[in-house]
Amino acid sequence: MKASRHWWQTDVVYQIYPRSFQDSNGDGIGDLPGIRQRLDYLQWLGVDAIWLSPIFPSPMADFGYDVANYVDVDPMFGTLAELDQLVSETHQRGMRVLLDLVPNHSSDEHPWFVAARSSRDNPYRDWYIWRDPAPDGGPPNNWLSYFGGPAWSLDSTTGQYYLHLFDPKQADLNWRNPEVRHAIYDAMRFWFARGIDGFRIDVIWMLIKHPDLPDNPPDPQWKAGQPDQHRLLRRYDQHQPEVHTVIREMRMVADEYQDKVLIGEIYLPIDDLVAYYGENLDGVHLPFNFNLVTLGEWNAQAIRALVEHYERALPPGGWPNWVLGNHDQPRIASRLGQPMARLAQMLLLTLRGTPTLYYGDELGMEDVPIPAELVVDPQGIRTPGHGRDPERTPMQWDATAWAGFTTGTPWLPLATNYATHNVTHQQDDPQSMLALTHHLLELRRASAALNRGSYATVATSEPDLFAYLRRAGGEKILVILNMGATPVTLDLSSVGPTGTLAASTGMQRTGHVTLDAVMLDAVEGLVIAIDED
Repeated sequence: MKASRHWWQTDVVYQIYPRSFQDSNGDGIGDLPGIRQRLDYLQWLGVDAIWLSPIFPSPMADFGYDVANYVDVDPMFGTLAELDQLVSETHQRGMRVLLDLVPNHSSDEHPWFVAARSSRDNPYRDWYIWRDPAPDGGPPNNWLSYFGGPAWSLDSTTGQYYLHLFDPKQADLNWRNPEVRHAIYDAMRFWFARGIDGFRIDVIWMLIKHPDLPDNPPDPQWKAGQPDQHRLLRRYDQHQPEVHTVIREMRMVADEYQDKVLIGEIYLPIDDLVAYYGENLDGVHLPFNFNLVTLGEWNAQAIRALVEHYERALPPGGWPNWVLGNHDQPRIASRLGQPMARLAQMLLLTLRGTPTLYYGDELGMEDVPIPAELVVDPQGIRTPGHGRDPERTPMQWDATAWAGFTTGTPWLPLATNYATHNVTHQQDDPQSMLALTHHLLELRRASAALNRGSYATVATSEPDLFAYLRRAGGEKILVILNMGATPVTLDLSSVGPTGTLAASTGMQRTGHVTLDAVMLDAVEGLVIAIDED
């Protein structure tokens, strides 16, 4: 009897940054009706679930990650009814919708915080984290905001500091307060009841802070010139053991409903990351694995070591997942270049586990330089040169004005190459990055070995080559990635005698291959369906 699988184990997740995907009303900002207009594209592409970055009412100090109401839609993006319509039409196409839950902090304009700061004895005061000034009148400890500067702001009305690990307009909620927990859990239930299929949960590993709020120690690896916010080790403002109790409670809420998924944003090393599955797999279903994003050296040996480490570290029954890019990180094509980005895409879509694909990466979209006067990201404003606007620019649909994204002026500049790097152009090019991504997604959907099979590294003598075997039942798929600058020929007959080329990164090669002399060009990847013995 075959083991049953949940949809989130075989589906591909596609992240949409709503401000930048499709504008339907000409205001230069993407919206929910715009996403609906592009559902046919997403269905054609072959993704299974769309994750929407925050769409809740917000003053937009951090573009939706400062939530002012957890149970409504910001008018900038549309209405609750339009979200319901988007969910319905997405479901009709056999796809799912995930929302971005932001439970670590709310906007300072949320009614909870407005009440909390009104007086020290307000019932909502303990919903946030307040402390008296240090003896010198400064912040209570040395904690730093991820956006630069102290993680504390003084509230003049009550004479105390409140904690914000991000922007001062993003006040950290006190997750040691049961009332806070229940309020967020009720918000989760509100969306689950409306048909939302799950949540990506923002900075979930930061929800609980050390109760004594001690100073963080200095990071001995920090060097002058690096962002100031990285000069301390974040020992006490994140990754506290009590956070797992909170996550188990969130999971219990999700389990009240049919087959929902929780995906946790967690930037931690693998051995810490896997704890977020929970001791009994009762944590988040998928602790986001960003280790391909943060990998210092992009080469075959480093990637092979990473994959093998992750596979060994997974708890029994824990399902893996992989990410190459998101709204907080430079785009993969800018980090690695276009040829290597193709190889990375093949890696993402053929490794064991659930892949998450960032909008535009299927086109090889690159970071767009943003002039200083057009920077809008609060992190970029407070820490010049380290902003996230470049990877959030509008989706490049076609060669018309503003790339088909809007009829107005886009909220961020477009790439200068959008006339050739766009969906319409690449759909007509059988060797484009989009054609490769579409083909790999079709292949993954059709192959039990790729979408749910086992993983095993295949040893080779070539240091620039990473090869692995995916297997399910009698089906065997061999993936070979040459990350070096020179062509190679290798003997992989230990895997099988012959096979058929199912995909190549250049989208040029097809046909039968003998595995005792497999040839790969420089920076080329192949997917080979092994013939049965």
